[in-house]
Amino acid sequence: MSQSGTTLILIMSIAVLAPLLAYAAGRRLPVPLVIFEILLGILVGPGVLGWAHPDELIDGLSELGLAMLIFLAGYEIEFGKVRGDTLKRSVWAWVIALALGLGAGILLADGFHEGVFIGVALTSTALGTVLPVLRDAGDLHGRFGTVVMAFGAVGEFGPIIAMALLLSGRGAAESTALLAVFAALTAGAVFWALRPRPPWFATIIRKTLHSSGQFAVRFVFLLLALMLGASQALGLDVLLGAFAAGMITRLVLTGAAPESGPAILEKVEAVGFGFLVPVFFVVTGIEFDLDSLLDGGRTLLLLPLFLLLFLVVRGGPVRFLAPGDLSAKERRALVLYESTALPLVVAITTIGVDDKVLSAGEAAALVGAAMLSVLIFPIVALKIRAGAGEKALPKDSISGSESW
Repeated sequence: MSQSGTTLILIMSIAVLAPLLAYAAGRRLPVPLVIFEILLGILVGPGVLGWAHPDELIDGLSELGLAMLIFLAGYEIEFGKVRGDTLKRSVWAWVIALALGLGAGILLADGFHEGVFIGVALTSTALGTVLPVLRDAGDLHGRFGTVVMAFGAVGEFGPIIAMALLLSGRGAAESTALLAVFAALTAGAVFWALRPRPPWFATIIRKTLHSSGQFAVRFVFLLLALMLGASQALGLDVLLGAFAAGMITRLVLTGAAPESGPAILEKVEAVGFGFLVPVFFVVTGIEFDLDSLLDGGRTLLLLPLFLLLFLVVRGGPVRFLAPGDLSAKERRALVLYESTALPLVVAITTIGVDDKVLSAGEAAALVGAAMLSVLIFPIVALKIRAGAGEKALPKDSISGSESW
């Protein structure tokens, strides 16, 4: 069997095993599923057992998994709720976090460009990781969930914009112009999405929803491919296209087939969470540079420092600008959720290592700290919410069964 085939079998075996481990652990402590996927990936990867070795095919599937994760995060944004004062607060919180992150990154780094990579990574929120936790805890659609979604959306979208402006290697004017072109394309797509669809559109969706035609699902992936292609053609990060595609897809389905939307989302999530997203997280573990992290010295010291900086840089402004109608415990839980990072940290550090700006050790410390944030922060946030007497931890949750 080829190396790709062996590695893919190992990845999918981990994808099956991880929920079982998460379910068993969840009876005592709700551990996010992604932690088991990454840790098992490290175990079978070159740093430990050496059974799995990524190649071009595996890396391609992993990139699709990351795009799908960001797409689903964009789809979750409810524009009717994420607006007004809450949205303004979330934007300002991220802008302040960016200033703090760039300052901290430049102080820690050996050079300016290295500091920019570190600083942008410190401002991210793993919205795709946090939303399933909120959903499983029954918090997603209340006021608290709306605030988490607003701050998290900016914490996901802001770093993607910063990546395009600061980490692309182009001049500021050129990057801004390309972003403006992409924004215009996205605005045109949104305008098209908001227009009434002809009656046959909803009819075809309804009639093929449970047949081999699957028109709606194919249409969703066409939108995703178009936005990924547009961002790539403009030389922008494909994650920008993935996030925009998620928002546009929600607008189209909400307007054209509101009664079929939940069923369509379930099918798309089945492809994402059932296949592509687990591949991304397992490959993240396989490619994790454990040797660089365990070499000791400065690299090992950076891991707890980065974990603290996620709280200070990202969480500090969130705590200061959280809406006044949240209780003290809700504010603390909000800080922890918004300080949870991982997918964009992986993307940013990968670019930094490929461009020879970040060292392998610094990248490993950042990714390791982000992994710890996923393990620690949502669990503590859930306990804070439960302690407030507002929401109890779900007894039968698989660690928030899909806590990506």
